[in-house]
Amino acid sequence: MFKNCLIVFFALTVSGSIHAQANLLNSKKVAQIGKKTKQRSISDNDTPIPYGYVDDRDVLWSKVVWEFVDFNQKINFPYYFPTDTTNISSDRRSLFDTLIKGIKQGKIEEVYSDSFFTSKITQSEIDSRLINIRDENGYKDTFNIQTEDVEGFMIKGIWYFDKRQGELKYRLLALAPMGKDVQTLGVSEIDDENLYELFWVFYPSARNILHKSKIFNPKNTMQSISFDHLLNARRFSATIVREENIYGNRAISDYVRGNSLFQLLEANKIKEEIRNKEMDMWNY
Repeated sequence: MFKNCLIVFFALTVSGSIHAQANLLNSKKVAQIGKKTKQRSISDNDTPIPYGYVDDRDVLWSKVVWEFVDFNQKINFPYYFPTDTTNISSDRRSLFDTLIKGIKQGKIEEVYSDSFFTSKITQSEIDSRLINIRDENGYKDTFNIQTEDVEGFMIKGIWYFDKRQGELKYRLLALAPMGKDVQTLGVSEIDDENLYELFWVFYPSARNILHKSKIFNPKNTMQSISFDHLLNARRFSATIVREENIYGNRAISDYVRGNSLFQLLEANKIKEEIRNKEMDMWNY
């Protein structure tokens, strides 16, 4: 019995460390693990499913909302982990690391300073938001915003009613990692618990990178899921923090102040209004 338990434990440990690596069952040497066959490379060389064309005249109603994806919620863990990449395969990275890698490689170019896409930011400007080098007493200390410092993502999307297909749909427009101010990291005199938008990525321009990046599938390690699939399927838990409105798109916290419960109730009210919009379009 004890021997069987050890075997099961070892199998689970190994499967977690070599998550969904290609050619695992056919490898005769460790060096062959992870190397894809020609057939597998051809099948994996696909692209994300393109969005269908939507004519503006077919959009009967729409509303843009901003939502916060909190990494403290268990359902959002696939976007946050792994935080330590030293003892794990190179094909497993967090959403933040995937975006940073795509930006540095020049594969993600649509990066902006805000969610309204008013001004693009360069790699050096992004680095200034993620890296802070301090010179204290002749010693230089470098502080970096890393995956463990990102506590969530802000996402911007549009709900719209497609009258041609007669259904309510959602389209993700942009996302931004939310983290602490890099200038206050390691400064004990400053107690700043606020989260800031580090940068905004126009989502359609990042779909190819997010499609090739896979996450850990706890139910079946050999069938990984891409970030693009998860995000488009809205497989996350998020709270509405802002909606398009006549008051300059003000946030919920701007008019419901100092009470988190009432802010959550207001967010749920907006969500129910969007859900009910599809039913209100039909007459019985």
